[in-house]
Amino acid sequence: MKVVIAIDSFKGSLTSIEAANALKEGILLVHEDADVVIKPLADGGEGTTDALIEGLNGKRMDLTVTGPMGKPVDCYYGYLPETNTAVMEMASCAGITLVPDHEKDPLVASTYGVGEMIQDAMNKGIRNFIIGIGGSATNDGGIGMLQALGYAFLDQDGNPVGEGGQALGKIVKVDDTKVNPIIKECTIRVACDVNNPLCGPNGSTYVYGPQKGVKDSYKQALDEAMGNYAKATADYLGTDYSTYPGVGAAGGLGFAFKCYLNGQLTPGIDLCLDAVKLEADMNGADIVITGEGRLDFQTAMGKAPVGVAKLAKKYGAKVLAFAGSVTKEARACNQAGIDAFFPVVRGVCTLEEAMNPENAYANVRDTAEQVFRLL
Repeated sequence: MKVVIAIDSFKGSLTSIEAANALKEGILLVHEDADVVIKPLADGGEGTTDALIEGLNGKRMDLTVTGPMGKPVDCYYGYLPETNTAVMEMASCAGITLVPDHEKDPLVASTYGVGEMIQDAMNKGIRNFIIGIGGSATNDGGIGMLQALGYAFLDQDGNPVGEGGQALGKIVKVDDTKVNPIIKECTIRVACDVNNPLCGPNGSTYVYGPQKGVKDSYKQALDEAMGNYAKATADYLGTDYSTYPGVGAAGGLGFAFKCYLNGQLTPGIDLCLDAVKLEADMNGADIVITGEGRLDFQTAMGKAPVGVAKLAKKYGAKVLAFAGSVTKEARACNQAGIDAFFPVVRGVCTLEEAMNPENAYANVRDTAEQVFRLL
């Protein structure tokens, strides 16, 4: 029997690999000779860096960069030696959780630290990048990141426009004379799960700006400033990408990646499944196991477990899912390729008891054992 396990983390309890190891232990209690393959699972969002570091024998690279409000912040990214790839989350250096509510100011907030992370990796010889861009505190169109990489955005007098959303309306010219030429050698894949354009009612400012502090009093002006940035970029490139699906992600950071760094905007789950080479292990699998901390209707809408299920069905495998809890709406997962799912909590307990890592590990292991006894 060949079993492939690709399960998301149980946040606050078990990492992706810990949950997978618990499942493997339960399976081997029943089928000692089972061929069990474990792969880390993430969707490009929070926790992706840690999952790929742990699951692919990566290294943690710590550094200090400029935070969204200009203060130094400590952050890290992952390095995967086998593929010479850096795995980054922009939220680690420009995320909304780094800024208290009373300090949120999208006119000032900058993605400069993201560029510093990329520069650090390039200096270390890394040429491949996987970058998650969810959870930003910024609405600067990514000019901060680009400035850190050597791009200059100039006003009508030829002076630098500064940083943050307040600078976008002043941009007249783009100067790339000081850009690090190594950037052209890099392959950048961006985990992007939205389809928003850069500007307009469905753009970055109107849709995501309010949670970052954009006020109604200047929402339209900031959106128009973003449009000015798009025009200056189109003049520089000779091509207008402002309506390309996903460029409005992370306050326009998706636009900067697409236009200036030749970034490939890809659904996060597809990007991560490719990174761990999951499909290569699907051939010949009898059973594929996936899951996450909570299985619900949102899971069926395309979260990581469903991405695994779709891939498994391509190879004719049965798909089981394990979760800390399931909702009534989780039955939608059955239509999304998960043949059966199982909650692992085995008795009445408090949330704290259920999420205790030791208890969670035992619950996952023991539930897997009973399911495989039936199989």
